[in-house]
Amino acid sequence: MPKSGLNVALKGLDDLFSSEETRQEEQREQVQQIPVDELFPFKNHPFKVLDDDAMTRTVESISQFGVLAPLIARPRPEGGYEIISGHRRKHAAELAHLDTVPVIVRNMEDDAATILMVDSNLQREHILPSERAFAYKMKLDAIKNQGARSDLTSSQVGTKLRADEKVAKDSGESRNQVQRFVRLTNLVPELLDMVDEKKISFNPAVELSYLDEKQQQEFLEAMDASQNAPSLSQAIRIKKLAQQGEFDYDAVYDIMNEEKKSELDTVTIKNETLRKYFPRNYTPRQMENIIIKLLDQWQLKKQQAKQKKQEEAR
Repeated sequence: MPKSGLNVALKGLDDLFSSEETRQEEQREQVQQIPVDELFPFKNHPFKVLDDDAMTRTVESISQFGVLAPLIARPRPEGGYEIISGHRRKHAAELAHLDTVPVIVRNMEDDAATILMVDSNLQREHILPSERAFAYKMKLDAIKNQGARSDLTSSQVGTKLRADEKVAKDSGESRNQVQRFVRLTNLVPELLDMVDEKKISFNPAVELSYLDEKQQQEFLEAMDASQNAPSLSQAIRIKKLAQQGEFDYDAVYDIMNEEKKSELDTVTIKNETLRKYFPRNYTPRQMENIIIKLLDQWQLKKQQAKQKKQEEAR
C-alpha cells in the first residue's frame, strides 16, 4: 500500500474513534478574531462597565499589547455574538480603537451561559453590592432552571442541593449572606444606589428591602428631611411598622429624626487611596507602621515649632 494511502487510512481511524464531543470541544475552543461591532452585551448583564482608573489602565495595556485574554461569546439568533465573559475588555478595545478582538465562540444554553457569565465576573477585585445582588439572583434562577443536584453524599439518600447553597459554595459566602444580597434586588434604584455609594449600610438596606415600593419612596423622603442615614435598629423598627400595617411618613420621620446614641469616632481610609503612596508588595501592617511613624514625626515637628515660638516670645 502506498504511504499516502496509509496516512489516509490512519486519519480515518482517528476520526472514527474520536468522539463527537471531543471534536466539538476542539472546534469551539478555537480563538477567532471577531469585529468589535459584532459583539453585544449579555442580556441583563448586572456588572457595570465604568470609565474609571482601572479602565484607563486596561486601555493603556490593550493599546500596547492587545487583548491577551480572549473573550467568551455565543452566537445570537439575530446575528453577531453575545458576550459571556469580557465586557470590560471589549469596551477597552473600543476605546483603544481596535477593529477586532480574540474571542472563543461557544454554543451555550441560556442557563449555562448565565452561570458562566456570573462566575467569570465574580472573580473581579471590586464588586458593588448591587452587582453582587443581581448576579447572585441571576445565578440562582439559572441553577433552579437546571435543577442542579449536589455532588455531596452526606445523607443516605441523594438530596437535591438548594440553589442558594450552590451559589454560596461557589462564591465562598454563607447561604444566609447570599439570600441577604438577593434581598437588595427588591430595593428601588435610588436606595440601591445609596448602598453602592455607602450612604446606607448593607444591613439596614436588607431590612428596608422588605418595604414595598411606595413605602421605600416615603422612607427616602423621611431620610432626606431628617438628613440621617438609618442605623440597623432604626431600619428594623421601620420594617416592623410596615409588617404591622402602621407604616406612614410621620412615624418613619420620627424614627429617622431620633438622636442616635453617641458612637466612637472612626477614620476610615480606603485601601485604594493608600495604595498609590506605597509599593504594591507592602502589607496593610507595613503601611500602618509607616503612617504611625510619619504622624509621630509630624507631631514632633509641631511640638518643636511650638517650643521655638515660646522661646522667641520670651
